[in-house]
Amino acid sequence: MKVLIIGAGRTGAQLAISLLSQDYDVNVVDNRREVLSRIHRELPTEIITEGDPLEANVLEKAGIQNADVMAAVTTSDETNLVLCYFARHRYHVPRVIARVNNPRDSWLFNDTFCVDVAVNQADILSRLIQEEMSMGDMMTLLKLRRGNYSLVEEKIPDGAPAIGVAIKDLPLPEHCVIAAIIRQGGLVIPRGVTALEAGDEVLAVTDTEGADKLSLLLSRPEGQ
Repeated sequence: MKVLIIGAGRTGAQLAISLLSQDYDVNVVDNRREVLSRIHRELPTEIITEGDPLEANVLEKAGIQNADVMAAVTTSDETNLVLCYFARHRYHVPRVIARVNNPRDSWLFNDTFCVDVAVNQADILSRLIQEEMSMGDMMTLLKLRRGNYSLVEEKIPDGAPAIGVAIKDLPLPEHCVIAAIIRQGGLVIPRGVTALEAGDEVLAVTDTEGADKLSLLLSRPEGQ
């Protein structure tokens, strides 16, 4: 998979390092002298394209026409939006991701500017805080579908309402699916007749509302 990263600041450079370690085909574009001086020490020179990322010839030199994903992570929201629109309409890049620098601009990062995923750090932190406060011992392992769904994990303590109840009889919300159970170090594939036990580690895919209801089933009731 070819990934084009526009903006080689700390975020862009670290993203490139991470993707390279996973054997992705990566190219990075930037035109700031101080940034280029640094990233030539951190990244392979052959993956760095120097030049104005808003110029078509620079983007094409970096291989945007063959990119599977473009991540616009410059420090300018205006630049990131223009790049997303340009990447989709001119070069038909399948997946376009953009960094939101100013949370007040987040409403612009949508389908109008061809943004598939907007990375808004303020919004992400807010959601994480809300989840940590509302979900008790439940842990979010992975965000799915722009953050609307999550892979969550919780270990069932003694006294939880779900103990001894078959999965088919649990009052699970519509958008909540138990994906796996780890029991005594082994993997249990959940079936409708599978009954949950104290000490089970339950992995589920769910939305926020489903996570709240699932947490109530898997947690020890207050006062016990």
